[in-house]
This record gives sequence, C-alpha cells and structure tokens, in this order.
Amino acid sequence: MTDDAPISLLVVDDHPVVRDGLRGMFAAAPGFRVLGEAANGAEALERAAALDPDVILMDLRMPGGGGVDAIRELTRRGARAKVLVLTTYDTDSDTLPAIEAGATGYLLKDAPRDDLFTAVRAAAQGRTVLSPAVASRLVSAVRAPRTPGEALSAREREVLALVARGTSNKEIARELFISEATVKTHLTHVYAKLGVNDRAAAVAVAYDRGILG
Repeated sequence: MTDDAPISLLVVDDHPVVRDGLRGMFAAAPGFRVLGEAANGAEALERAAALDPDVILMDLRMPGGGGVDAIRELTRRGARAKVLVLTTYDTDSDTLPAIEAGATGYLLKDAPRDDLFTAVRAAAQGRTVLSPAVASRLVSAVRAPRTPGEALSAREREVLALVARGTSNKEIARELFISEATVKTHLTHVYAKLGVNDRAAAVAVAYDRGILG
C-alpha cells in the first residue's frame, strides 16, 4: 500500500446485510476499496490468502468458523493484513482472546461511521485501535490478577512510548538506531514485566500504571 493508494479491505461477517452495509459505506468513502467478503473464519482465511487485503474487518461469532481462530491462524501464517475486529460483543471472553490472537484493533458495531474510517486507516498503518469500552475492559482484566512487574529500563520505556504512538518495529529500530531483533527483545522484556502478551495490552497497562503519560 502506497500513500496515495486506497486501503484495500476484506469484510468478514456471517450476516449478508451487514456485509452489504459495510461494502456500501466504504465504497462511498474516498480512500477505500473493498476487495471481497467472507461469511466465516474459514472463508476469511481463503479470501485473505487470495486477495491480500491491507485490513480485514472481522466479526467474531460466526457459524462455520469464528473470528478468533481465524485471527490466530492469520498471525501464525504471518499474513500482511491487519485485523480490525468489528463486533457486537465487548465481553472479556470475546475481547481478550481476540487481542491476544493478534487483532490490531477492536471496535463495536455501534461505532460512528467516521470512527470506523479512522480506525481502518490507523489499523492499515499498524496502530492499535480500541473502542473506549474495550480499552477499559482490557485494562481491568490485565490489572487485577497480576502482581506489578519489575521496573522498565529507560530503553524499554522508549520502545513502549513509540509503540503507543503506533510506530512499527522497523521504524522504532530506525529511530533508536538499533536492530529490529533488538526491538523485539526489548518488547519481549516489556511484555514479561507488565504481564501481558501483545502490544495493545502493553500500551493499555502502561497508561493505567502511569508508565506512559
């Protein structure tokens, strides 16, 4: 995806009316192109492999293959597409597995149209997008059962601050004059110290604990 190219999308939802609505919404907005649709997680994997979209709008609860399993498999395959969950459900049993599986963001279907467009643009750039309700649930879920980890080093804080700004590992490496492998090592240490498994949770916990202002 170049700066002036439209963001390509794959819409995954088991309800045809929802798929049609999303397709129409993005077709009417500049800067987006819907490449295709899928009705369940298994179809999503096939279509993602064939179409190579920039962003996948993923529902979670679908007959014939749920969204979380599809996200986990896309992550395992190293798919280029960023997954933005768009669902009706904001319970812990839905949000946490989706984020842990590798979703870039999580929005509810009642999100305003402009918020959805903004979220897709952010997801395409690899930035984490969480609806306020989901963000607060995520913080609560990771906060309560954990004991505070050891303090982050100055460099780990630098890396985490850049992650919070939506910076990719490659960009972090360039900005801090270190290798991508070193960035990944720092992030592994950050996750361990904060008791989390991914970028989104690390940022949420860091804000909650005052590590990031």
